[in-house]
Amino acid sequence: MPPSEIQTLPSLEEARPRTITDQIFEALYARVVNLTLPPGAKLSEAEVAAQMGVSRQPVRDAFYRLSQLGFIQIRPQRATTVTPISEEAVMQAYFIRSALEEATMRAAALRLTVVDLDRLDRLIDHQEAAIKADRRAEFHALDDQFHHDICRSAGLEFVWTLVKDNKGHMDRARYLSLSYGASTAFIEHREILAALRARDPIGAAAAVRNHLSHIEQIIARLRIDQPEVFGTPAPEARGA
Repeated sequence: MPPSEIQTLPSLEEARPRTITDQIFEALYARVVNLTLPPGAKLSEAEVAAQMGVSRQPVRDAFYRLSQLGFIQIRPQRATTVTPISEEAVMQAYFIRSALEEATMRAAALRLTVVDLDRLDRLIDHQEAAIKADRRAEFHALDDQFHHDICRSAGLEFVWTLVKDNKGHMDRARYLSLSYGASTAFIEHREILAALRARDPIGAAAAVRNHLSHIEQIIARLRIDQPEVFGTPAPEARGA
C-alpha cells in the first residue's frame, strides 16, 4: 500500500485566509461588543458597503452571521437593528466560559513555565497602566489576551477558540462595567497568577471562578443604572 498523502494537507488556518465577509463581520462584531453600536442602533447594508468600499453581498453575509449569534435583528422591509443585551444569553455564555476556564486553570497550574508566568506578570502591568490612563478598550483587549495566553501556554489553544465563540454576549455587559470594574478585574488577575505560580490547580480554578462570577453583579447593577440596554424588564418584573 502506498504511503498516505494526508500529511501534506495544510492546516485550516493556512487554507482559509480571512475573506471580505470575515473582515466586515469582525469590524461590526467589535462595535456591537464595545457598544459603539448600542442596542437599538440601525444598520444599513448599503451604508456599511459604501463606508467599507465593498459590494452589498459580503455585508449581507456578515449581517446574517451576526444575526445567527443574536447580535442583530434582520427584518425584511424594515430596519436592521442591534439587539438589546439578553440576560439569558449572557448567563449561558458565563456558564460555558466558566466551565472551560476552570478546567484550563487546573491544567495551566501544572504546565506553565516560569517564562510563561513572567510574561503574564508583564501583561498585568500593562493592564494596570491602561486602568490608570482610563483606556478601557485597551484594558478589555489586554484582559482577553491574559485569558488567551493562559490557554495557549497550557497547550489548550482550542479552549480559547471555544470561549471566544461563546463569550460575545457576556462581553457586552462586561464592557459597560469597565468604568467601575476594571480595577477589580486587575486585582483578580493577580490572584489567578499567584495561584498559577504556586502550582495550585484548585486555587487557580477557584480564582477564575470568582473572577468570572461577577457577571451576575454586573447584570444586577446594569438593570438599575442602564435598564435601556436590555430592552425588557428584569425576569422577576416580567412575572409580576
